Amino acid sequence: MRTETVLPSWPTPPATAPWRAFRGLFAFLWTEVLVQAHEELATATAMVTQSVLLVFVWILDPGLLGVALVGAVIFSTFAMGQRVLNEAAYIRIDHKANDLYLASPLSPEAYFLGMAGGILLVYATPVAVMGVLAVTIAHLTLAEGLLLVALAGAVWVCAASIGYVFSTFFRDNRAIWAYSSLFFNVFGVLPPVFYPLGLFPAALRPVALLMPPSAAAALMQGAIGAASLTPGDILLAGGGLGVEAVALFAFAIYWARRTVRGV
Repeated sequence: MRTETVLPSWPTPPATAPWRAFRGLFAFLWTEVLVQAHEELATATAMVTQSVLLVFVWILDPGLLGVALVGAVIFSTFAMGQRVLNEAAYIRIDHKANDLYLASPLSPEAYFLGMAGGILLVYATPVAVMGVLAVTIAHLTLAEGLLLVALAGAVWVCAASIGYVFSTFFRDNRAIWAYSSLFFNVFGVLPPVFYPLGLFPAALRPVALLMPPSAAAALMQGAIGAASLTPGDILLAGGGLGVEAVALFAFAIYWARRTVRGV
């Protein structure tokens, strides 16, 4: 009677291994960096809104320039969400290339994160320049500088997630420029981002403390002594920003998996 020898085999990694969700991330991120780096005019004009508002603050009340510069850093990371929205919609609507990208091993999660990360890397340079000015003029300590980086990062997560999800709602690029500019400028300029929280209507303060850019700005203003925050205000702004960043990021990943090939 013939017997067969069964050789031992290594276990096959499951198809749902965590690292498979991000396959192609670094390749697509680098592709996006190269694309964004060739848009010199867009990079050069990334700080136009912030610069105009800073000039107005400098003319009207130079004492608030430090607060405005801190707000400009936060607004700059919030405005990156508009870049993500425009880029995602442009690739899908004009180039119709999202299906082409995703026919490769690139995963939907890596598509979203690579796009958002590539935009962040390119536009980090003008934001860093604004950050140096904020540190110099607002006399930020090391702890305050690190807090600014952390808060700006949380705002970026919120904005990139919102921008990517919103990009799937459009079918015509002509509508994007108006709506995206309106959304990110209204929520990034009208709330107390470039000016102290104390100048905002008291009845609407909880609303401001729940919006990512103004929540981050309020926490920074409290840290540098430009705003008086109660423990409840700090909890509302800090807790709200943290929950919003995690929830919006998780939803953007979910939305990428669900809609990236079907929109």
